[in-house]
Amino acid sequence: MNLLSSTYIFSFYTLLSRILGYLRDILIAIFLGASIFADAFFVAFRIPNTFRRLFAEGTFNAAFIPSYTNEKINGKNKGKKFADEIFNLLVLILFLIIILVEIFAPYLVYLIAPGFFENSEKFNIAVELTRITFPFLLFVSLSSFFSAILNSNNKFAAAAAAPIILNIILIVSLLISYFADLNFAKQLSYSVTLSGIIQLLFLIYFTKKFYRPSFVFKVKVSGKVNLFFKKLLPSILSSGVTQINILVGTIIASFQTSAVSYLYYADRIYQINLAIAGIAVGTVSLPILSKAFKQKNISKISNIQSRSIELSLLLSIPASLGLILASEQIVSALFGYGSFTLKNVEMTALALKFFGYGVPAFALIKILSNFFFARNNTITPFYISTFIVLLNITLSLSFFNKLGFIIIPIATSVSTWFGVIIYTYLLSKNNFLLLKDYLLNSVVKIVLIAIFMSFLLIFALDQYANYLEYSYKYKSVYLLLIVGFVASVYLISCYLTGLLKKKNFKTI
Repeated sequence: MNLLSSTYIFSFYTLLSRILGYLRDILIAIFLGASIFADAFFVAFRIPNTFRRLFAEGTFNAAFIPSYTNEKINGKNKGKKFADEIFNLLVLILFLIIILVEIFAPYLVYLIAPGFFENSEKFNIAVELTRITFPFLLFVSLSSFFSAILNSNNKFAAAAAAPIILNIILIVSLLISYFADLNFAKQLSYSVTLSGIIQLLFLIYFTKKFYRPSFVFKVKVSGKVNLFFKKLLPSILSSGVTQINILVGTIIASFQTSAVSYLYYADRIYQINLAIAGIAVGTVSLPILSKAFKQKNISKISNIQSRSIELSLLLSIPASLGLILASEQIVSALFGYGSFTLKNVEMTALALKFFGYGVPAFALIKILSNFFFARNNTITPFYISTFIVLLNITLSLSFFNKLGFIIIPIATSVSTWFGVIIYTYLLSKNNFLLLKDYLLNSVVKIVLIAIFMSFLLIFALDQYANYLEYSYKYKSVYLLLIVGFVASVYLISCYLTGLLKKKNFKTI
């Protein structure tokens, strides 16, 4: 398998999904802006969607793939038996969680958005929408299970394409609500759950070649399955630390008017690069890294580690600089229409700028944690992630009264960079970081090319400043042309300097 090709496939569908996601969020911004209905929906959607990101974007893969790969190597039937036990327990656990949340939804909303309690209308709307959206958790978590089955067999396309379904259904729902004069927030909430059902059926279809679940009402918990769930719990925190930090931010931001919406829109923008530079690279590399550890192939382990870091930085460093330099133009071009005011643009852009400083760290966390996960070590990443979250909470609470919601992206970026430092130290100390000599040279090239790209971006933004203003009708077209041109120059430069040669990323 070729790391670059597989990452490209995964990234293509992920990028398509995110583009449709942006279209969805543009429509939400136009119809709902940063109103109480927008805040209520984002909180209601945040709860199951956080679980989706925790499961789908690394956590379940991190715990499942190494164990499932080991079982398959020992025999096909053993792999099937292991997967069946996991599947049946997941169904039971998730079903019980949903029942509890439906009953105690007000308490959950209060926990996630305590600031809403001061506004009874906003609070009640959020509770109602949470009850509608939360069953999505069952379907999307099971979807993650089937995605992990596909990924472990080096099949990444269907798993990466599945989230597209959510965005298509939500876009259609928004348009229907507009033309039929329906309640936008409520229709969106029903559509979230519907999309989960369709997404699950989609993945079951593509997985049947490799695995067909056996429904057993008698719950069996073998020693290996028990060990898996012991690994899953710490990996939820360790692999999903970025999402947990965002959830923490939502809780704190709920005390400031419209802050939840500002953070949501900013999160939606920088997540596209994280999906490619961190999640895509991490998802693709974990199965082959786990296999290499099982085979004790030191040369392959070293090459996978080095190329994963190289590819992650190649994608995340220029994105970070772009978000920092053009945050306001990006937010304005994507969301600056209809009910989304100039103030909304400025506040969201400020959040995006500070999230931008952390983009390389967000991506590297996904890669570096894999070096432990592939060894079936979820405890060390758990401790590191606990530190990251606690540092984020401490910084956010300490400076919220003085700085307001903007401390949240600052604290998220700072705490994650500290996490990268700790990961690097522990990996080096335990001789787990087996990097090739070429990596340092590659990083220097990436930084220099990214700096050149930044100057080019600044020049382009200055030349077309009048066409990028909030009030200009076709600002998105001009921004797209500028970004496309600058990105093309960057990628061509990377290719000419030998950073993007396909042969470099052959891992098998």
